[in-house]
This record gives sequence, C-alpha cells and structure tokens, in this order.
Amino acid sequence: MALVRGGWLWRQSSILRRWKRNWFALWLDGTLGYYHDETAQDEEDRVLIHFNVRDIKIGQECHDVQPPEGRSRDGLLTVNLREGGRLHLCAETRDDALAWKTALLEANSTPVRVYSPYQDSTRWCPPTHTKPRMSAATTDRPTQAPA
Repeated sequence: MALVRGGWLWRQSSILRRWKRNWFALWLDGTLGYYHDETAQDEEDRVLIHFNVRDIKIGQECHDVQPPEGRSRDGLLTVNLREGGRLHLCAETRDDALAWKTALLEANSTPVRVYSPYQDSTRWCPPTHTKPRMSAATTDRPTQAPA
C-alpha cells in the first residue's frame, strides 16, 4: 500500500490520557496507522479515516485537551470520527498540524481505487453510507437549447 503522509506525532491515550510519541502513516487505502518507529513494522493500531471523519479541529480550536508538556497548543489536532471516537494528536508546529489536517480530510473524501487481478480491472469504491451526488447534467431540470 502506498504511503500518503508519514511523520512523528504525539498521541493522547484514550484511557489514561497520557501523551506518547508515535510514527504515523496515512495510507492510500484511507487508514491511519501508528507505530513505535518510522520503519512502520510494529503497528500499535490503525484507524479508518476514509469516509469516517466528521471534522478536524486544530490549534486553539481544541478546547478540551492540553498539549504534551513543552509543546505548543498550536500543534494540536482533534479528529472527531463518525462513530463517536476521537483522536487527540499533537504535531511539532502549526504548519505540520495544518498539513496533517489537509491530508486527513483528503483521505476522508477521496474514493479508493481497488484493483482486482482476477478481473484485470480497476474500479472505484464509492462510500456505502452517503447519497450519490447528482451533477447538473443528471438533474430533471429542463435545459435550454443553444441559440
């Protein structure tokens, strides 16, 4: 699987609320894995991002979390997931936090291409829980003939 973005982030544990530094990898399939180091061999956990993010707050918007000791509030990210889960992360800088937010939102909304070696074809996998968007060309509005 191809790597979309990787880097060190601080992650707050869900139970003890302690901060831990992990290597994060956002993969092309829309998952975000976190690891002990940048080799991405020993995965601690993986979170589905693809069509699963409700919103992402950064910096001063993250009111309900304090940054790790010695880190700036500007690097905070709160990823709110559709099923109610939440990830509290902290990047080194506000620019890093903004870059992660952009990458995560893009992974959330971008369809994933799936290759089937048995059919030797590539197809798009649309989300199963959203309504298809209709373009202006497919609506029932009457169109005007060109003059």
